[in-house]
Amino acid sequence: MAAASAGRLSHVRWIAGGTGAGKSTLAIILARRHGAVIYRGDLAQHTWLPRCSPRQHPNFHAARHEPPGSLWDGRPDEACGFAQRVVAETFAFEVEDLLAMPTDRPVLVDWFGNLPSQLAPLLTRPDQAVFLLPTPEFRLAALRSRPSVPVRSLVGWGSRAPEATLAKRLARDELWDAEVRRQAAVHGNTVITMDGTRPATDLADEVAERFRLGTAA
Repeated sequence: MAAASAGRLSHVRWIAGGTGAGKSTLAIILARRHGAVIYRGDLAQHTWLPRCSPRQHPNFHAARHEPPGSLWDGRPDEACGFAQRVVAETFAFEVEDLLAMPTDRPVLVDWFGNLPSQLAPLLTRPDQAVFLLPTPEFRLAALRSRPSVPVRSLVGWGSRAPEATLAKRLARDELWDAEVRRQAAVHGNTVITMDGTRPATDLADEVAERFRLGTAA
């Protein structure tokens, strides 16, 4: 099944990695330049809710009933483990969505929740995926800007003490990044460190070459 899916998803390119790394910005630039379609995991996950069940997707099902921000009540390692279990449960939904999309142009997947070990069976070559991982300073600036969007603030952070929640989220994300680096090394995927010193357009040039956008796959 994985080999068959890999062949059917050869037009898909995956932009994954840490929170606040600039994945969406990169996807938008590449889509405009190369006529690609963007699949946004943060929006698609809302369509997965009606498809989940308590038995097959216990963590994802439980998360939908938790109050906003409750993820940050526990320890950062618990939050990281919970996030990994959720993305493992929901990955099949993402693949189903992608297999149902037209194949006449590239599809760029913009989603925090894709780990190298999940993607490996679906790639025809490792450079179909890149993982952006921000420096602590870059991530902090990105996360501090997000509460200015009320809906994202409510859903992602809840009404808890903002600085304490931010500290836990940063610690969770450091653990997530470490796991991404470990898995990417095993599977030969590209990891790009984001520190804000490089223009997004230059990064897009590099990633487009790695993705072979505009050339034969």
